[in-house]
This record gives sequence, C-alpha cells and structure tokens, in this order.
Amino acid sequence: MGCSGGVGRGKVLSNGLGSGAGHGGKGGVGCYNGSCIEGGISYGDANLPCELGSGSGNDSLAGSTAGGGITVMGSWEHPLLSLSVEGSVIANGESFGENFRKKNHVILNDWNGGPGGGSGGTILLFLRALDLGESGIISSVGGHGSPSGGGGGGGGRIHLHWSDIPTGDVYQPIATVKGSIDTSGGLGRDQGGAGEDGTVTGKACPKGLYGIFCVECPVGTYKNVTGSDRILCHQCPAYELSHRAVYIAVRGGVTETPCPYKCISDRYHMPHCYTALEELISTFGGPWIFGLLLLGLLILLALVLSVARMKFFGVDELPGPAPTQQGSQIDHSFPFLESLNEVLETNRVEESQNHVHRMYFLGSNTFSESWHLPHTPPEQVKEIVYEGAFSRFVDEINAIASYQWWEGSIYSILSILVYPFAWSWQRWRRRMKLQRLREFVRSEYDHACLRSCRSRALYEGLKVAATADLMLAYVDFFLGGDEKRTDLPPRLCQRFPMSLLFGGDGSYMAPFFLHSDNIITSLMSQCVQPTTWYRFVSGLNAQLRLVRRGRLRAMFRPVIRWLDTHGNPALRIHGVRVDLAWFQATTCGYCQYGLLVYAVEEEIECTSFESPDGAVAVRTEQESRTSGICRENPLGHSREETLLSQINRSSENFLRPKKTYGGILDINRLKMLEEKRDIFYPLSFIIYNTKPVGHLVALSLSLCVCVCVCVCAGACIRKSV
Repeated sequence: MGCSGGVGRGKVLSNGLGSGAGHGGKGGVGCYNGSCIEGGISYGDANLPCELGSGSGNDSLAGSTAGGGITVMGSWEHPLLSLSVEGSVIANGESFGENFRKKNHVILNDWNGGPGGGSGGTILLFLRALDLGESGIISSVGGHGSPSGGGGGGGGRIHLHWSDIPTGDVYQPIATVKGSIDTSGGLGRDQGGAGEDGTVTGKACPKGLYGIFCVECPVGTYKNVTGSDRILCHQCPAYELSHRAVYIAVRGGVTETPCPYKCISDRYHMPHCYTALEELISTFGGPWIFGLLLLGLLILLALVLSVARMKFFGVDELPGPAPTQQGSQIDHSFPFLESLNEVLETNRVEESQNHVHRMYFLGSNTFSESWHLPHTPPEQVKEIVYEGAFSRFVDEINAIASYQWWEGSIYSILSILVYPFAWSWQRWRRRMKLQRLREFVRSEYDHACLRSCRSRALYEGLKVAATADLMLAYVDFFLGGDEKRTDLPPRLCQRFPMSLLFGGDGSYMAPFFLHSDNIITSLMSQCVQPTTWYRFVSGLNAQLRLVRRGRLRAMFRPVIRWLDTHGNPALRIHGVRVDLAWFQATTCGYCQYGLLVYAVEEEIECTSFESPDGAVAVRTEQESRTSGICRENPLGHSREETLLSQINRSSENFLRPKKTYGGILDINRLKMLEEKRDIFYPLSFIIYNTKPVGHLVALSLSLCVCVCVCVCAGACIRKSV
C-alpha cells in the first residue's frame, strides 16, 4: 500500500469528515450538512510516474484510508521482452471500511464523520510488447469515500514505457489488449464528490504512430512529429489526391506528404490516375497545346494525302463516265456475246460523235428530294428508244436514286449534334448512290429500252455521270452504229436551242458553276473554237462563284451584264448566243439554273426550247440570219416568248397543261424571280454557307476531331485535378 498521508492527501473537517486523496487526478470533495472541503491535489509526472498514492490525511481517525502503492516491472536498460497478463496488476487506493480501526473493540457505526478514499498508486512497465488477455486487469483506481459524505480518491497513474518501437517497413503491433486498463476515480458517498480519473500514458511514439500503444495513424492522415496525441495525425491535403484515387494504408504509418494512394481502377495509370489518352495529352503540355499539335499533324497528313492522291491516282473520276478498261476481265454472267465484249470502247472523240442527247436528272440529290427522271422520253431520243421499255427503265432508275428514311434520319440527327459529320454522311451516301446508278446502267440493266441491237449487246448506249459536287447528274444517249440513219447523230446547229445546267447549289462552299465535259466541249467545237469556249467557261464560272442562293435577284445581275458585255460578243463571232435561264421546278420548289444556247447570224435549223429533263418540242425548221430574228419574231414577240411558245405547242400532247418548264432571265425578269424560303432559312443559310466540301473534307474532319479531343481532354484534366 501507499501512504496514509502524502502529497495529495485528503483534507478533514472539524467533525472528522474528509475529502478524497489525489494523485493522477484530484480527490473528490467531502460534504456533510452543507459543509464541504476540497479534495487532495494531483501530482507526479504522467510520462514517467514514480510516486506512491496518497491517503485520507489523518491516520489517527478511525477508518482512515491509504493510497495505492508502486508496481514497477523491468527497467530502462533492461526492459521486459514481452509481458502477458491473464490476472491482475493492481495499485488501487484504499476505500473506507476496508481496513477500519477499532477502539475498545467497538465499531463506531453511528459516527457521522469519516475520511475520503485513498488515491490510486503507480504502475510503471518497461517492456517491448504487451499481451493483455480477456481476463487480465491493470488497475490503479481511487478508493471510495465514507458513507457520511466522504470524497472519492483520485485515480493513479499507469505508464507503458516502450522500448525499441519498430517503425517503417518492419513495423508490427507492440500491444494486444483484450482486457481492461483502469485509472478511474473513487466514488463519493452521500453528498461527497467522486475523484478524478488518473492517467494512462505510453512512451512518445515516433513519426507515423500515435496513441498509448503506438498504432498507425488512420488512412488519409500523416504524422511527421514525435508524440502520442491523436491530434498530431493531420489530414492529407485534398488537392494532392486525384478524383480517381483513394488513400491506402502504409506499414508503419505515413510520415510525410504527399500521402500514398492508388487509382480506383487498373485502367487508370499513376501518378495522376489518367487514361492513356489523358497521359498523352498531359505529356505534350495540356489539352490546348496537344490540340494545336494534333491539328498541325492532321493538316500535314491531309496535305500529304492530297498530294499523293493527285500524284498516284489523279483526279477523282467517279462523277464522269466510267469507261471499260481494255484489259478488264470478262464477266460471263453478262447476257451478251463474248466476242462483242472484247470490242474496245470508243475514245472520247468517238463518244462525242455518237452522242445523241443529254438528259438531266431533276432534283437536288438530297434526302428530302432525290434525283429522278421523267417517264416521258425526250423528243430527241424517241426514235432510238422504246417508250414502254424506257418508262420501265426510269422506274428502276428512280427507285435506285431514292433514299431510305433512315438515311435522312441519321442526317437530321448529325445535323443537330455535329454538322461536319452530317455533311460527310450526305456526301458519302451521294457517292454511293451515284456509284450504284452507274453500276446498274453499265452492267445490270440490259439496255432493253434501246432500239439498237449493237447498243444492247455492248451496254454502251446509256451512260450515267454527275458533276464533282454530286448535285447534278445526267444520262447520255449514244448511237450503237447500226441505226442506218443519216440524220443521226444531230449536228450542233440541229440541237439548238440547247440547255446547259449549272452544278452546285449557290452556297459559299458549293457555288454555281458550268459543267463542260469533253462531250459538251467537242459539240461546241463544231461552231466555237475550243480556246474561246474554255475562256468563256472560265470567265462565267468566276462570275457564278459570287452568286449566293437567297439573293439571286441581286447576284444574277452581274452575271447577265457579263454575258452581254463579254460572253456573247466573243461567241457572236461564231454565230452562237447564250442566255441565263431557269428550268423546270420540282414539286418541292427546287429550281435549276443554267444557260440556253442557240444560234444567231447563221442559217440553221432552229429547234424548240429544250428543258433539262429532255421534254422538248418537235423540231421545226426556222431560218435566222440576224440577231433580231432570234430575239423577236415578226409579230414583235420577245425571244423567250417565241422559244417557249414552240415548247408549249409541241409538248401539249404529253405534258400536263399547267406545268412550267422555265424561262430566260434578263434584267427585267429578275424582278419577278421568286425563291422558296421557310422559317428555318436564316439557320440553313449559315450552315450551308460554312460547310466544307471537296478536298477540304479531311481538313474539316481534322478540325472537328481536334475540337472534340480538346474539349474532352480539357474536361478530363479539370475533373481529375
């Protein structure tokens, strides 16, 4: 046992009532009938205690109590390797009544006074490891006070002085505690107060460990100082942890920042928990620099591919006629003689010599208005085709040229989400549609609508082609060579007036242009020198590039003035004149524009006005030696009225009465030109005048990919940071 007095002994009232003794905690207050006295003070060093517990303070009184003793195991230099406790290690303070005094062998049961409880003693253990079993107890509690109001004793001190605490990778737990370690204060009786709890301490823990038993700091905290308090384990900085990472436990605790962590999934890579693409972007300096580098590489790649394409493959010949190669393999499934299949195809000059007529498709080749041909054959080809078979041929062509509903649906969705891909989708479907039409006419269709046996056998009487922008397509009719007609094919003067339609749609990146291939050039060379015609086409296309759909009234004026001041003066020398004209509008309101070519100042066989679909009037011979004859008839009617009247008179047998086939556009008639617009016209005008076309497809896709990559990469980087 400890002292009956001591540094923290209890205090006694005049009536003999005492307060509790103090040690690790203060003693409890003693009270009786409103009179109270403070308990003993606390004393000693919690980090290395070596003091006895104190008593009630007056051992002359009956029932005085003593403090707890000192229990020391091991030493500073020779600590215990391991301490296993299955029983009790006790240094408790004495409670009133446990060892009371007797005077004259009489117990003072009716005594109103009484001392307080003694304080707990000291338990000092020098050891390396502790194993406290479930039934094990290490106790240094304070004693209870007397029933008359004595104060409880304060708790004692227990200190575990660890030796050689393992740290880092060699760390292992130094204590296994299943029992109890108690330093609570004793209870006060009646009005007396309870004593304060004592202390349980351990040696100061190294970095990364905390608490009495020096355990690892919780996950997500670090400790970089020596000590045992829990508050020394600080939270790891939140900005150092990626949103795709979690903190992990480290053997021996975390001693410095940054705290160790791991990515939440194996598909992310340390140290930033980025994906492979994000790591690549981060390596090159972030999304913006990476986007610029990628843009430069894609532009360079587009240029290289464009040069290689022109170097090794030449121009894209898909829109033009597809000639049969001389060394091509014979397809024995074709229903014609093998010997005829080996006949070499005629060259371009021979094609123009056998050319009879060019029949243009109606429509703009869009998902809402596909290409289509009229069922009535043109007047120029009625003598070389069977009308019934031609109508069936048109049905098959129109069925192939039409688009499915899902193609337009995909285009609409892409137009809302990302328009460059929508344009690429439309371009690809147009190209596939043209390729399908050409394959059908060249190899699948048996050319049954042609009267010529040789044309049906060689599959050369019909050819489908289109302009480079895939917006204007046409069917060329050729003679087979066995017609035995001296008036076929017709000369250029016999084809007048002849219509030449513009390609393009009048947008910024797809302007109107005059498509003059080898056949048209060869035909025009019958009256106009090729160099003159080339210059005329180049000058006209330069003017047409400035024309924008939506402002045709104002933009066609410079074109008409250029024709009057430059184009027609150069062509009039050769007896030819051209006028700007509009041609048959479709049911959806789409109108095609082009040139009307006719003769002046020469004796020719003038024909009626030819519409782009080939619906023209029967030829009538008419002499015109001056421009005045072609401009006005003897009755004073205008040139256009004369030509259109010929159309109406000759085509009234097979055309609907109110169907309009076009008219010549001059300065005065431009005022009456109307363009169909809807509520979405401003938006469509912006979109159609900023889309990429032609050889800019690769560049536009590169820009789109770069923008998407930059946006996604920036979002990923910001989210991860």
